[in-house]
Amino acid sequence: MSDLVQAAIANPINRAILTRLPMLDLPDPWLVAGSVYQSYWNALAGRPPTEGIKDYDLFYFDPTDLSYDAEDRALQRARLVFADLDALIDLKNQARVHLWYRDRFGVAYPPVENACAAIGRFPIRCTCVGLQPRADGTIALHAPYGTEELTRGELIANPACPDASSAAAKAASYQARWPWLKIVPVD
Repeated sequence: MSDLVQAAIANPINRAILTRLPMLDLPDPWLVAGSVYQSYWNALAGRPPTEGIKDYDLFYFDPTDLSYDAEDRALQRARLVFADLDALIDLKNQARVHLWYRDRFGVAYPPVENACAAIGRFPIRCTCVGLQPRADGTIALHAPYGTEELTRGELIANPACPDASSAAAKAASYQARWPWLKIVPVD
């Protein structure tokens, strides 16, 4: 098991989410982003695993029903399954993000073919990480750009992110919380 996965599951909220995620009965579900990489940075900094984590993002991919109502029903199930956790859970069907992203963020978001493709679009490359529980009890790690930049604390803008303007603010926010992180300019 990688150091990243070990640090992520040292966070008891991540561990509970990963244990219960199959209960949602959603296609291609992943625990992604901040709760994964921030737990790792907390471990590297000697901090408690949950420190500074604002929310817990869950992705799934269901192209069979792109309605808001279907996503809302999934969110209501998630609220029940995770009701006892002291955490804000944000659940999104990645098959429908392209329908609302422009209205919310002002830039187009091309459709993705699966949840992993969406994980690869976060503004900072090293934050493109996701964990998925497997039926055999293992945890799959998806890190399309690898984990070396995450370990080295290198914050590099992701050209695959539809909203490139968000990278600088994200990097500054991370560096304010983990001062050892380095913002690396893109050539």
